[in-house]
Amino acid sequence: MSKNLAPQCKQCRRVGEKLFLKGEKCQTQKCPVVRRPYPPGIHGPKGKQRQTDYGLQLQEKQKAKKFYNLLEKQFRLTIEKSKKQTGDVGENFMRLLEMRLDNVIYRLGFAASHLEARQLVNHGHFTVNGKKVNIPSYQVAAGEVIKIKEASKRAKVFKDIAEKAKKKQRPSWLNLDTVDLSAKVLHKPKKEDLTANINTQMIVEYYSR
Repeated sequence: MSKNLAPQCKQCRRVGEKLFLKGEKCQTQKCPVVRRPYPPGIHGPKGKQRQTDYGLQLQEKQKAKKFYNLLEKQFRLTIEKSKKQTGDVGENFMRLLEMRLDNVIYRLGFAASHLEARQLVNHGHFTVNGKKVNIPSYQVAAGEVIKIKEASKRAKVFKDIAEKAKKKQRPSWLNLDTVDLSAKVLHKPKKEDLTANINTQMIVEYYSR
């Protein structure tokens, strides 16, 4: 499986905002975006450069791609799939990203980052409606129940997971049972549930060139 091996904190600094790639570190004052709020480079802070329309579209695309921990091919295929659905392409696109199993695991607080969520799904720690699913791109559906496998609950990575999940702010379309460590997909994400700081129009325009 291909991976993005670029330094994670530099990726956040390059787009100018937190993408929460390092999990809990992103919530502290040690976060490099807080300590050094300028693009990476040996020459330090520079004046803000004027960007072209293409540059802005590219930056928005890169930001969303890195936040959801996808490679270019996966990202482009998701855009193509969203164009084939009825309704607004941007909303369809974000809905497909949000309903990926690895993103659901992250949103529930079972993982500190999208990268960790992807690894946990790949290692087969979760079931969907009682069946093991180890495909991060699996699209969850309304009514499905996601649960940590009984054998996996004893793993070190899930130590104190119930307390961590309680602190996580979850979207309204997911319901979590912290006792049973299971969650139910109540419905598809509505427009207000989608990530607000991603300009989907720019991303759609980028792939429409």
